[in-house]
Amino acid sequence: MSVIQKIKDIEEEMAKTQKNKATALHLGMLKAKLAKYKRELLGQQMGGKGSAAGDGFDVSKSGDARIGLVGFPSVGKSTLLTKLTGTFSEVAAYEFTTLTCIPGVIFYKGAKLQLLDMPGIIEGAKDGKGRGRQVIAVARTCNLILIVLDAMKPLGHKRLIEKELEGFGIRLNKQPPNMYFKKKEKGGVNFNHSGNFTPTHLDTDTCRAILGEYKFHNADITLREDCTVDDLIDVIEGNRVYIPCLYVLNKIDGISLEELQLLDQIPHYCPISAHLEWNMDQLLEMMWNYLDLVRIYTKPKGQIPDYNSPVVMKRNPAVEDFCNKLHKAIMRHFKYASVWGASVKHNPQRVGKDHVLLDEDVVQIIKK
Repeated sequence: MSVIQKIKDIEEEMAKTQKNKATALHLGMLKAKLAKYKRELLGQQMGGKGSAAGDGFDVSKSGDARIGLVGFPSVGKSTLLTKLTGTFSEVAAYEFTTLTCIPGVIFYKGAKLQLLDMPGIIEGAKDGKGRGRQVIAVARTCNLILIVLDAMKPLGHKRLIEKELEGFGIRLNKQPPNMYFKKKEKGGVNFNHSGNFTPTHLDTDTCRAILGEYKFHNADITLREDCTVDDLIDVIEGNRVYIPCLYVLNKIDGISLEELQLLDQIPHYCPISAHLEWNMDQLLEMMWNYLDLVRIYTKPKGQIPDYNSPVVMKRNPAVEDFCNKLHKAIMRHFKYASVWGASVKHNPQRVGKDHVLLDEDVVQIIKK
C-alpha cells in the first residue's frame, strides 16, 4: 500500500470517528500515524528523483524579508505582483498562466521586501499533485504569506489552501506551543503542567499512546498552557514553521457593498482590487505590521544620521543584535552606544549592548 493510500485511509477513519472523550485516545494515535506518514511522503517527494524545486523555484532569498503569494489559479496573484513591484508576470484569463516562481521587490519605508509570485496551487498539492509541493516548499521559507482569494468564492478557497499548507507543516498566525518536551534514556513518561490551568486535551495515557507511535517510551512533558494533541505532535515532529498570514481578498470591484461587509468578519484579511489598484496602501501597511519589522538609523561620529538606508530588523532588537547586523567584528571593540529615539528617556542617552531598540531609533556606536 502506498503512503498516499495509507494517509487517505487514516483521514477517512478519522472522518468516521465521533469526537468525544471515549475516542480521544484513538484519534490521538491516528493523528500521530498521519503525521508520520506525511513526513515520510515529504521525504520521498523531496529526496527522490526529480525532487529539485525546478526552474524558477530556487529563487535565492534577498532583501529584509520574503513574502509569498499563495492562491488558486487566476485569483490575481500576477496582477498584484506587477502592481506592487513593477515586475512583469504574465497575466491572462485562463488558469496556470504562471508556471515558475517569479520574484519582485517592494521598496517600502526604507526596507527591501522580496515578493514571490508562485504558481497557483490545486487541491491535493500537499500529496504531490501539480507543482504544489514546490510551491508550498517555497512558502515555508517566507516571513509572511499572502493568501490571495477571489472575492466571488473566498471561503471555500480559504479552507482548501489552509488544509494544503497545514498538511505541509505550515502553521498560519499561530505561536509555537508553550510546552517543554525532552526525550530521555529511562524513567518512563512524566507528564505534568505548570500554571493556573487544568489540561483538558492531554493526559498521561494520551501522551504515552502518542509517544508510543514514535517508539519513544521515556520522555518529560510539561505544559505551560492548555495544549492539544496536535500541539504535542507538532512539538515531537519538530519541523513545523509558524508564519504570519494575510488573506488578500481580490476583485472586490465585482461584489456588492453588502457582500463586502459580510466578508469583513474574516480575521487577518485585507480587501483590494489589484486591477483597479484599490486599497493597495492599506495592504502595504498591513504587510509591514505583520512582518513586525523596525528601522534603526546609523549616525557616524560628527555627521547627521543616515535616514536613507535604515537597518531593518525584527522588532525589539538589542544593541548587540544591531551591531552584529552591521558587522560581526564591531562587538569586539564595542564600548557603548549613544541612542536618540523612543527607547530612551534622554536624547542622546548612553546605553550598553543589552539595550532594546525601538522603531526609528538613531544609534551611534562608540568604540574602545
